[in-house]
Amino acid sequence: MKGTRRQFLKGMATAAAVGAAARSYPLWAEATAGGPVKVWSTYRERRHAADAPLAWKPAGLATADAILLNTHQARQSMLGFGAAMTDATCWVIAQMKPDERAALMHEMFAPGEMALNVCRTTIGASDYSRTLYSYDESDEPDPKLKKFSIDHDKAYILPVLREARQLNPELYLFASPWSPPGWMKANKSMLGGAMRKLNFGPYAQYFVKFLEAYKAEGVAINGVTVQNETDAEQEGHMPACVWAQEAEIEFVKLHLGPALRKAGLDAKIWVIDHNYNLWGRALDELSDAEAREFIDGIAWHGYVGDASAMTRVHEAFPEKGAYWTEGGPDYTKPDYATDYTTWAASFNGIVNNWSRSITAWNLALDEKGKPNIGPFDCGGTVTVDSASHKVTRSGQYWAFAHFSRHVKRGAQVFATEGVSREGAEGPVSHAGFRNPDGTHVVVLANKGSQTSVQLVEGARMLEVVLPADAVVTVEWS
Repeated sequence: MKGTRRQFLKGMATAAAVGAAARSYPLWAEATAGGPVKVWSTYRERRHAADAPLAWKPAGLATADAILLNTHQARQSMLGFGAAMTDATCWVIAQMKPDERAALMHEMFAPGEMALNVCRTTIGASDYSRTLYSYDESDEPDPKLKKFSIDHDKAYILPVLREARQLNPELYLFASPWSPPGWMKANKSMLGGAMRKLNFGPYAQYFVKFLEAYKAEGVAINGVTVQNETDAEQEGHMPACVWAQEAEIEFVKLHLGPALRKAGLDAKIWVIDHNYNLWGRALDELSDAEAREFIDGIAWHGYVGDASAMTRVHEAFPEKGAYWTEGGPDYTKPDYATDYTTWAASFNGIVNNWSRSITAWNLALDEKGKPNIGPFDCGGTVTVDSASHKVTRSGQYWAFAHFSRHVKRGAQVFATEGVSREGAEGPVSHAGFRNPDGTHVVVLANKGSQTSVQLVEGARMLEVVLPADAVVTVEWS
């Protein structure tokens, strides 16, 4: 009896919510049945495979598993999706035969394929590099940057980046340093340690020279972060640099921002570039009016904390963007190739907490997660076998396919609401997008057993069956 009563009350609540949504929706929508709805699914052996189209039905028979789609409640606009083009990634891709490399690059970047369009590169070495290097290698301080050179990148990094942008001219590239040159730091090493304030001026010029040199090579950089993982020293095991909160503020407002402006460079500046649990630091940095003038937004990682931290910062500074800039699979885990639902659910949460982009960690690594000079076990969004060059696509790759193949730059995120879930979490997550061409996209991730949901838009609805452990994308005009 208790279960029956609970189901009845949930059904009544759903009916009331759906009725309210229908009454508030524009009248023209009630008379528009709409055309067929395209569907793609990933579950069991299927990978982003097309399903039979769905048809709209009247919304009067909605059940307690309804998800309301408020397509007219626009939220942030999407910049896009992508992964990091590290030294390691570019090296792995460069080792492929020309036809193999062309096929992989086309699959990753070409419009109509994965269409990745927000990718990260590094300013000097990261932990995923073949060697430790900066762009100003010197045993002595070189404040005038007389030894500055990007020659290291000309062998394979710049060629791969140029090829990516040729395939997708809309490619947005942002760059992050893992460490300044060693001579700029108190420990005289790129491994761990902290920045010295007396080198803030030269370091700002280091950014300028990097941006100008890359532009001269035909690879314009659209944005920079001040430091990858600002408060992670990594115990000296990899390129890293600690920046105190007040130091990052001072560097941005008195050095980096003015230097980029004076040089006529329009690269955006993102700060923090680390985990959700630093949301308090983000609020403090944006509270400095002089720094805020130069800060376009916050770069976030998802290793610690919850994506709702991005909403906290958005509510305080809605004019500043949120950008998800790192997170990747672990090649040592048995579900490396099949955790697509976990990644899709994570992506839904990131988008629903105001992020304008999702950029994974390394786009491609070998079967041992190499090259790597750091201590962490990470895998690429794809794995390229070092001997055969066979490509293995991760679960993260297939999750991306449900977003990047459908959601275009400039798409507006719209509100989706599960009206019957008890609590904020449930087995089915969802995110909705309205593309600039008027098409609508909803991505559903079901981490539970097989179920069905109703997508309710005004006075019409879609019945969608979600197999167990499945990702489903629906799209309509």
